[in-house]
Amino acid sequence: MEIVVRAVIVFAFLWAVTRIAGRSTLGELNTFELLLYVTMGDLVQQAVTQQDYSVTSAFLAVGVFALATMGLSWLSWRWTAARPWINGVPVVIVKSGELQTSAMRRQRLSFDDLTTSARQQGIRRISDIDLAVLETDGRISYFTVEPEMSGAPETPAAG
Repeated sequence: MEIVVRAVIVFAFLWAVTRIAGRSTLGELNTFELLLYVTMGDLVQQAVTQQDYSVTSAFLAVGVFALATMGLSWLSWRWTAARPWINGVPVVIVKSGELQTSAMRRQRLSFDDLTTSARQQGIRRISDIDLAVLETDGRISYFTVEPEMSGAPETPAAG
């Protein structure tokens, strides 16, 4: 039973740390998933089981983490009020070509990280961005300003 209690405590600590740490520099995985995967092996040996190297203890510790993850997922699905606390909320970081510096500061997203990500999406200037949203998984979604139609076609029709 002590292993279950230790696993729950470590799980809660990792969850809290990842909510505080933010999500600004990750790509595919969210912060919590990355920490969960990286620490799972070490967690079983040191933080949860200490000197107990039995297979049963390892299965129990990993099982508690898996169930706790599924529990948070279920809570997020079932209770919409919990979603912002569990998953976070998307944050607007560029609006109408203007940086939302206070939002970027709160998310610890640097201008260099933003411009690097924009260049990877083929965006040359921040002023070309109508809306940029830092998603809950750490990715940035860009919506660019559409060039206005001048009324004349780019290439004249053969006549």
